[in-house]
Amino acid sequence: MKVAVIGLGAMGMGAALSCHRAGLATTGCDMRDTARAEFAAAGGATAASAAGIDQGTEAVLLLVVNAAQTEAALFGPEGCAPRLAPGAVILSSATMGPADAKRLAEKAEAAGFLYLDAPVSGGAAKAASGEMTVMASGSPAAFARARPVLDAVAAKVWELGDAPGIGATVKVVHQLLAGVHIAVAAEAMALGIRAGADPRQLYDVVTSAAGNSWMFENRMARVLVGDDAPRSAVDIFVKDLGLVAEMARGLNHPVPLATQAQQLFTAASAMGHGRADDGFVIRVWQALTGISLPEKTPVS
Repeated sequence: MKVAVIGLGAMGMGAALSCHRAGLATTGCDMRDTARAEFAAAGGATAASAAGIDQGTEAVLLLVVNAAQTEAALFGPEGCAPRLAPGAVILSSATMGPADAKRLAEKAEAAGFLYLDAPVSGGAAKAASGEMTVMASGSPAAFARARPVLDAVAAKVWELGDAPGIGATVKVVHQLLAGVHIAVAAEAMALGIRAGADPRQLYDVVTSAAGNSWMFENRMARVLVGDDAPRSAVDIFVKDLGLVAEMARGLNHPVPLATQAQQLFTAASAMGHGRADDGFVIRVWQALTGISLPEKTPVS
């Protein structure tokens, strides 16, 4: 199967490598020379723009930032739609609101393509091992056509129904939880440091007790060694919690915790930390209270 993965970021690179390992004829598409060089070093074909993928591509997996980038990569002046085979399947995996997912599905289907509303979770590590979680909705034909790609990149594929937009809805709700969990993990660690607790001991206690969460365990481990290299950046949660608020407004549904968490991520971004790992929203409390955070652990 001839596949293109558009967006070789933290998760896109892992997904492209997983497709390549699975024996799919995979082209990795990214404007960055360094990303293309990394994928080429593993033996994959590359393209600098979506318009440069192979003619007759049968499946395209889009792991870009948002709906606007997804639409541009498909239907913009440098989009890949003219390069796709008739009946090709589009796996749209950027986090976006359900209205955008439905609109893009209609546009894709009008052009003769199958469309899977297929946001993902799992981070760079799960992407690299081909073990992402996919929360997808679309027609049975779209699922069937996308199966080789899904088998390559995912350990779990949730089939959430026929209608595009359901996958996006579930991902937005997931991001509400993820963002709030990261923000409260940082708040708890900052409070403990301010009160004089040893941060490593605090981490060890929490991760062995009922107050633990996956986000506390994962993100605060990075804070403890000062590793702010982005796996998922602060600015991602400025965007994604904005999608939560947008969806909630359309439903006249209050989301006070998500709103507060978004304000904290926005504050961290305004302070210049937008590209830092999202756990470093803790720097908001550092700025407010003067706490000392662990320094970056030197590489031996």
